[in-house]
Amino acid sequence: MNQESDRIIIGSRGSQLALWQAEWVKGELGKPFPGLAIAITIIKTTGDKILDSPLSKIGDKGLFTREIEHALLERKIDLAVHSLKDLPTKLPKGLAIGAITQREDVHDVFIAHPGVKIKSLDDLPPNATLATGSLRRKCQLLSWRSDLRIIDLRGNLNTRFSKLDESNWDGMILARAGVVRLGFAHRISEVIPLERMLPAVGQGALAIEIREGDARMMKLSLSLASDATTIAVTAERALLHYLEGGCQVPIGAHGRLEANTLKLDALIGALDGEKIIRGKIHGKPEEAGNLGIQLAKTLLKSGGKEILDQIRSHEPVAIQSV
Repeated sequence: MNQESDRIIIGSRGSQLALWQAEWVKGELGKPFPGLAIAITIIKTTGDKILDSPLSKIGDKGLFTREIEHALLERKIDLAVHSLKDLPTKLPKGLAIGAITQREDVHDVFIAHPGVKIKSLDDLPPNATLATGSLRRKCQLLSWRSDLRIIDLRGNLNTRFSKLDESNWDGMILARAGVVRLGFAHRISEVIPLERMLPAVGQGALAIEIREGDARMMKLSLSLASDATTIAVTAERALLHYLEGGCQVPIGAHGRLEANTLKLDALIGALDGEKIIRGKIHGKPEEAGNLGIQLAKTLLKSGGKEILDQIRSHEPVAIQSV
């Protein structure tokens, strides 16, 4: 790199977790490019501004990415760091994913209220109260225990922990990746098995978004790329794109490479958890996108289409807000 191009600006949301992610990218880029000067610019997104409504009520297309992408297109920043699960499967014209990083653990976790003697979800009493901002988690929880009272929970991780500690809830559900990254691993009561709760598409991975045709940023981004994670989430995102899903639709997926075979599990769930359509597929890693589409078609034919049609024909029933 010449002296005129030895500095870049990373765009990031302002939450502690988002800044941790941006700082991690900054540190990782500094290893292969030690002479690179890297600055981080905080950009407030719609999802950061509206905290008193469930995600399913305010829409989800670019909720946590749109303003950052505008800055990228306007060349105010050089690259953006996103939680991949927040990044829509269809990107704005002129933008591309430069790299997907190695994935953190994909599991969701149960965080019990510190004042209750509960070690796991199986210990929850009848009509227990759990907090989550995710319809995907809600439907899987209600499918397992229809008596549960699910409360909507928004805000950054510190806010969520504070709300839990000051509440009379029994616990809350979060993604393990963020909990571990911010040093809250000691608060985890149980890592929820994937058999009980499939994660969100892309959960645990970071996406580096750049402008199309920006060879310099592509070179930088590729130094962070994980081939195995990229293959896995390519299948997951192809499935989500085909289903046209998002925060308003309970869809879970988990792709992974095992012995050079790509395996993908996925589900579509009714909002009340009464009906969940599950499926799985495996095949060659190089066919990741096609495998995701094939599984999406299978889920639709198995009853998923009726669930999606019903959800889209009515205003989604929001999780009760607090």
